[in-house]
Amino acid sequence: MKSITITLPDGSTRSVEAGTTPQKIAASIGRRLEEAAVAAKVDGTIVDLTYVLDKDVSIAILTRESKEGLEVIRHSTAHLLAMAVKELFPETQVTIGPVTDDGFFYDFDRPTQFVPEDLVKIEKRMTEIASRKLDLKRTEHPRDKIITMFKDMNEDFKVEIIKGLPDDGVFSTYSQGDWVDLCRGPHVPNTARLGKFKLLSIAGAYWRGDEKNKMLQRIYGTAFATQKELEEYLHRLEEAKKRDHRKLGPEIGLFTFLPVAPAMPFFLPKGAMFYELLADFMRKEMRPRGYQEVICPQLMSADLWKTSGHWDHYRENMFVVGEETTTPMALKPMNCPGHCALYGSGQYSYRDLPLRFAEFSKLHRFERAGVTHGLFRTRTFSQDDAHIFCTEDQILQESIEVIEHTKEVYRKFGFPDLVVMLATRPEKYAGTVENWDRATKALEDSLNKTGQVFTFNHGEGAFYGPKIEFHIKDSIGRLWQCGTVQVDFHMPFQFQLNYVDADGKKKQPVMIHRAILGSFERFMGILVEHHSGHLPLFVSPLQATLINVTDDQLPYVKSVDATLKSWGLRTEIDNRNEKLGYRIRDAQLKKTPLMLVLGPKEMESSTLSVRKHTGETTNDMTLDAFKTYLEGELKPGGTTH
Repeated sequence: MKSITITLPDGSTRSVEAGTTPQKIAASIGRRLEEAAVAAKVDGTIVDLTYVLDKDVSIAILTRESKEGLEVIRHSTAHLLAMAVKELFPETQVTIGPVTDDGFFYDFDRPTQFVPEDLVKIEKRMTEIASRKLDLKRTEHPRDKIITMFKDMNEDFKVEIIKGLPDDGVFSTYSQGDWVDLCRGPHVPNTARLGKFKLLSIAGAYWRGDEKNKMLQRIYGTAFATQKELEEYLHRLEEAKKRDHRKLGPEIGLFTFLPVAPAMPFFLPKGAMFYELLADFMRKEMRPRGYQEVICPQLMSADLWKTSGHWDHYRENMFVVGEETTTPMALKPMNCPGHCALYGSGQYSYRDLPLRFAEFSKLHRFERAGVTHGLFRTRTFSQDDAHIFCTEDQILQESIEVIEHTKEVYRKFGFPDLVVMLATRPEKYAGTVENWDRATKALEDSLNKTGQVFTFNHGEGAFYGPKIEFHIKDSIGRLWQCGTVQVDFHMPFQFQLNYVDADGKKKQPVMIHRAILGSFERFMGILVEHHSGHLPLFVSPLQATLINVTDDQLPYVKSVDATLKSWGLRTEIDNRNEKLGYRIRDAQLKKTPLMLVLGPKEMESSTLSVRKHTGETTNDMTLDAFKTYLEGELKPGGTTH
């Protein structure tokens, strides 16, 4: 028998017989590894433990504790879900069941609707099937045979999937017991290797995500290696429900959604103030750094979007007006083409660069109804958007300054923990590979110069250039992508932009796209959930409520209120004919940061009783002491939130 050499993650090598499997290699290393193994990575590709090795390879055994091992567990749990559904509801057709960031889902076609009680039955059956300790076996089939197989099983969706695959593809199934599913794998070797799982919810989903197709029923679930990890995740879900901005936002008077404008928020007075405070904050951040604010039209010619490339790459997400005419126009979904047109209308020399345009005006994107989500994904929004036109020699320094500024802004909002990624060239891209490589290296160098730890997000760049992605971590551990920095050689080329260099010759500038908060709407939602509605004092639309104990103190309350307003504090007086406890409780429910309760004692001594939303109270505070206190708290990064 021929022998082959395997290389382990620590660099050591072993000689084994050709035809051996990762499972046998795990067993040879140790019993504990064999029991924990769920899959393997062979030359960078994740495979089953039963995969046959027939040549020299590098191999790593994946356990349930690893990220990739957990994905295999979740994928296999999705198959377990489908098998349980078929056993309980044989008339159901199965479609697809991928892994998600936090779990998995499977889409089903069934004559009747699933109800929450069904999830209990299905989960119970899943547990019972897992206890059967069924082996998962991979089988490869000729195209004709596998089509016939699924036709005989009345699985029309599987047949459609297979017919859409290339003829020279590999057609594989995985079986566990009597149940078979179309899948390329990999999977755990046995249902006994699955982790702890929980079914979460039922939702509608169009087949292949197309609203023209049939509506299916989607069951969401999650799985973890241990019961403790599952319980921690379920606790985070409960916390997320309590913090849901779609519930808190209307309750505290920030925004609402109305049927007359689907997925487009209506901001109430407090929400409009919150919105403007964010914009004003970013204006104050940007102006000292040389950004000039511009305003481009909302509606611009299709020719602009064809020049930029968005007409070909983004057309289905644009609101188009007069498409049947010879001069169609579109509501802008992003600012960069308008800024290119604006730059192109002027004449610049190398002395004018870098030129930094910023804009906060509304953008519109035709997001499908199935993906819109409160303020997190809307059809109209604004960004703290800016585009830097510079020479190629200036890319590194400009990118470094944007990176440092981005991190500083996040710290001020209470987000010190970041996950940073560098997204590289996607499969469909514009421009030359050479320019892509130069742009990617420039961003990589800028991250290294700042000492920022990052990972690559391969293939996830924009169609016109690579980008740095900033993911902020909220108070319950969730990551949100907000800021981006993108280097773009393509759009200046498309718009034939130029500047006059020191040698008198015209040269093409480079364009750096950058946003820090990203969508204001989305960032508002993130802040609401991060702080459970208790917004940081410096961006809270209402900062203090003044409450009189009896009508006798009303003149004093009005005097204090006038003083606080003269300091720039955003206040209101609650002198309703309600009990004191009711008014304090109401201010708490509205997430008011500070309550000033003023009774006869406070009026007599010209002091304040200051109560935070946490219930912490400071009595006998003078106005001067309160002013000193506010000077610290009103700074970005203050603690009263």
